Amino acid sequence: MRAEYDFSAGVRGEHAEAYHQGHTVTIRKKDGSLLVQNFKLEEGAVVLAPDVREYFPDAQSVNAALRTLISIAPRLKDKTRLSQRKDKKVPDPMIE
Repeated sequence: MRAEYDFSAGVRGEHAEAYHQGHTVTIRKKDGSLLVQNFKLEEGAVVLAPDVREYFPDAQSVNAALRTLISIAPRLKDKTRLSQRKDKKVPDPMIE
């Protein structure tokens, strides 16, 4: 960005909801004709925050990271369940 650009009056995310609903772009060509393109996020599309995008620049990297998380999720779930039982002083049925 150039130093002379001033975005201080802008509101972050002001148009985010409308963008997710879809939008139309109209391009006027040199010959006077119009090119109209409709854009809508695909089903299941996720918009990443800028700080996350730095680490996951494409779909492949996001999917790889999420698959790694999914692979450890059952273990995390079991540990959470055990720690909740210890907090509540509920006997663990696996031990008895």
